[in-house]
Amino acid sequence: MSKFYARRRLSIAAALTGVIASVGLFNAPTASAALPTPVSAATARSYLATLDVRTESRTGYDRDLFPHWITQSGTCNTRETVLKRDGSGVVTDSSCAATSGSWYSPYDGATWSAASDVDIDHVVPLAEAWDSGASAWTTSRRQSFANDLTRPQLIAVTDNVNQSKGDQDPATWMPSRTAYRCTYVRAWVQVKYYYDLSVDSAEKSALTNYLASC
Repeated sequence: MSKFYARRRLSIAAALTGVIASVGLFNAPTASAALPTPVSAATARSYLATLDVRTESRTGYDRDLFPHWITQSGTCNTRETVLKRDGSGVVTDSSCAATSGSWYSPYDGATWSAASDVDIDHVVPLAEAWDSGASAWTTSRRQSFANDLTRPQLIAVTDNVNQSKGDQDPATWMPSRTAYRCTYVRAWVQVKYYYDLSVDSAEKSALTNYLASC
């Protein structure tokens, strides 16, 4: 075989490998959620010590008071942005909807291949924020909270796990995957501290106990 044909066969083989890899037959993507890294446990403990302890009130709460899934860039809203950030091999259409990809939910350890099986969780739920200080905020500040991509506040997780969490705080709900609980409470405290939100006594006790073992 001539050197020309040998090089040509190698080139064709390389091209085919690239095509196959691009459609996911080689090197299948491994999904991994990419929550912004929360503060250390030591910092979270110091933050928690400064949070006001108050009785919570849900009077007047309405989810619509927290405008969420606003446009972040181009045609991409907050949900779509987090799906791309937290997924692996995510492909989107012209309207930024995820058409394929892989998402790993750190709350329960499940992996999903359809975006419809994934919710974007507010680590500190909107209703919980309302109960602990956001009722006094402007709509603009509530919008910032509900769409915060900078703090560890938004993460892609299994939809029914997110729904089972609902508006609960760490006194009554924690991720079933124990390996993630330290990350979760560190994130929770950081968000509450940044937004100057209070905690109730049961919540503070639970956070204190979880952070002690981080």
